[in-house]
Amino acid sequence: MLHAQTKQPMKTGEYYLEGVMEVGSGFRFNKDNTFNFFFSYGAIDREANGTWEQKGDSIILNNAPKPEKDFALVKSMKTKYNETVIKITDPNQMVLRNIACRIQTPQGELEGITNQYGEITFDKTQIDQISLIHEFWPDRFSDFTITEKDHNYFEFRIERWIVEVEFKNLVLKVDKNSLTGPHPIMQGKEFSYVRGE
Repeated sequence: MLHAQTKQPMKTGEYYLEGVMEVGSGFRFNKDNTFNFFFSYGAIDREANGTWEQKGDSIILNNAPKPEKDFALVKSMKTKYNETVIKITDPNQMVLRNIACRIQTPQGELEGITNQYGEITFDKTQIDQISLIHEFWPDRFSDFTITEKDHNYFEFRIERWIVEVEFKNLVLKVDKNSLTGPHPIMQGKEFSYVRGE
């Protein structure tokens, strides 16, 4: 006897993460096979847009990769001061704190964390590379090779896409009015997303 493969049709609409305290997260699946993702935890907000397709009892989510770096070097110069300054700028002053910075020098690696003004100060030294990563959006480091070896002031801006989440073949299982599978940000293999009314 041949058994037909079961296929639970995907219901479009909003699906909300269930069972994780203090986290607001979920998806909106649209009829044109696009989706919107959101995540909110304290001061941290993430989002994404992409496309979904159904294969059997699963849906597969993808979106375009982000640009290579989450920061941009907007200014570097030599100053008369006997220190090296890394400065981050953004219209939202609340996100300037807690950006980790690694600098590569001929003497080795140095690390620091931005203060409330988005600044880190080191003793004056030659810099070969600057790497930045934000505590709120810790997906990856942004690395910058420094060619002007006598510069000791470097100013960066935060790129708008830092909050976006990449989806690369994320698979969720369809089960009536819910979806189960991984979360694109949180650790763990099995989460439940329940369809809203």
